[in-house]
Amino acid sequence: MKAYWFDNLSGDQREDHDSGRSVTVADLEKLGVLYYNLSDVSAVNQLASERNYKNRDEVTVSPKTMGDVYESKVKSFFSEHLHEDEEIRYILDGEGFFDVRSKDDDWIRIRLQKDDLIILPPGIYHRFTTDSKNYIKAMRLFKEEPKWTPLNRGPELDENEFRKEYVQQYGLAA
Repeated sequence: MKAYWFDNLSGDQREDHDSGRSVTVADLEKLGVLYYNLSDVSAVNQLASERNYKNRDEVTVSPKTMGDVYESKVKSFFSEHLHEDEEIRYILDGEGFFDVRSKDDDWIRIRLQKDDLIILPPGIYHRFTTDSKNYIKAMRLFKEEPKWTPLNRGPELDENEFRKEYVQQYGLAA
């Protein structure tokens, strides 16, 4: 994992856009983002048990597996959104980026690769994209039945109970 302030002045969303200003795991924790490097699925199983994750699936995001819908899907994943559940991803292969909003509403880019696991809290604004290799395989973990409902950022989300709780818990800009 490598995290840094995102400096996307132009260009493809799948490029690094590394500003050279790094962000630490401790900085991410202040935003409620948890990071683990787990080289063994048994460690993922242990974490899943501790956090009461009951379900999981695997997804491969690539042109080969998604065909003609790949580009539109990657663009939709990159739309800024939040979820009302934790978003948990364990990277099985490939690489990609999760961008999360900082306390001051700036972007932080988190590069994930094989064996990285990230947990985003409910209510955090974020987005996802593959890297320039256009391939990532991830295990998605869920506390209940698998669901993935993105709520795209807009003024109405300031009143969303999960967003409000997130903002209050972490003292962030609404």
